[in-house]
Amino acid sequence: MDNKIFFDHDSLISDDGISNKTDNSGNETIKEEIEKKSKSLLYSTKVTCPVCENVFNATTVKSSAYRMINKDSDFFIRYSLINPYFYDVWVCNSCGYAAMKSDFNTLRKTEIDLVYKLITPKWRGRTYPEIYDVNTAIERYKLSLLNYIIINAKASKKAINCLKLAWMYRLLETENAKEIELRYLTQALDGLNDAYYVEAFPLYGMNKYSIMYLIGELNRRTGHSDQSLIWFSTIITTPDVKDNLKKLARDMKYLIKEEGTTNAKSSSLAATTNNKFSANKPDEENTTKKSGFLSKFFKH
Repeated sequence: MDNKIFFDHDSLISDDGISNKTDNSGNETIKEEIEKKSKSLLYSTKVTCPVCENVFNATTVKSSAYRMINKDSDFFIRYSLINPYFYDVWVCNSCGYAAMKSDFNTLRKTEIDLVYKLITPKWRGRTYPEIYDVNTAIERYKLSLLNYIIINAKASKKAINCLKLAWMYRLLETENAKEIELRYLTQALDGLNDAYYVEAFPLYGMNKYSIMYLIGELNRRTGHSDQSLIWFSTIITTPDVKDNLKKLARDMKYLIKEEGTTNAKSSSLAATTNNKFSANKPDEENTTKKSGFLSKFFKH
């Protein structure tokens, strides 16, 4: 699936399970204290955009502020106090270039040209609050994903971006968000399958075996339990795999068998795997949808 990823432009930003309503209930004093505490855990770092050379301040979480509560089986870390995932995307408000911060300065000349040609002329900028919430994070991850698709980024970049989007929707805990989370998990799985066979390890700090486990777990979460069992079994029987990863694989394998989910959900997800977007050859429907997505952030 080279240079392909399933996604719906029109649902990237608008009406995608994100609530724009502000909850004014509760004790305002407590809210102010929480906001003051959150601000103390952040700092600004100057970043130079590799596309337009604009210098801007990027909000970053202090490393001392990380407080992990627990970790989900697909490596999603849940934090208290402040969520570092909310600040993982940097956006240049001058030219529209956006990427996860680990990728921000890794552009090639051809990719810079694509941003200049296809994003910058229509970009109209955004203003973000000092403290980001899950809705802001979702918006910024989607801008990053758009950039990755426009520049034909590696499958791993699009996959990890989609995985983090899925995690953000998981935090919303609504039925609509659960459906969207599943869609992005499917996209992440699609991209990681490609990356596993064609890209060099490590990928985003994960070695080959961690990616194998993650592919297995994403298969499980998207209903492909038969494929999941194959990946988990490979992890368990490979000598070089660390014991903690083998234990995770055994736990998930046991969970699949306990729930009796093998092959149970595959048919319900068939529709989600048929509609794939090609960055190189967008069809007429996808081209039409793109304008709907861009309307919020780009000039007409």
